[in-house]
Amino acid sequence: MSALSTGHHDNPGRYEIRLKGHLDSRWAAWFDGLTLPRDSDGTTIIHGLVADQAALYGLLQKTRDLGLPLISVNHVEPGRPAMPTIETR
Repeated sequence: MSALSTGHHDNPGRYEIRLKGHLDSRWAAWFDGLTLPRDSDGTTIIHGLVADQAALYGLLQKTRDLGLPLISVNHVEPGRPAMPTIETR
């Protein structure tokens, strides 16, 4: 059974989108107020609640437009601890 047939694509969920490179916090407004912590390994994690699958694809298009390499996209399971401690300049 595919994810599309289960109905999960219409539910909001928390996501972490990791990009190679650092984004300044001023980009948060462009990413609908999601958090943009920067990791000491030279990556930025766009993190927060995404309304549905269409909104997630919209975020991925924005990351493509920035030209920063995409490292990963992860759904954060409910009850999972917050993101690991990272450097936020």
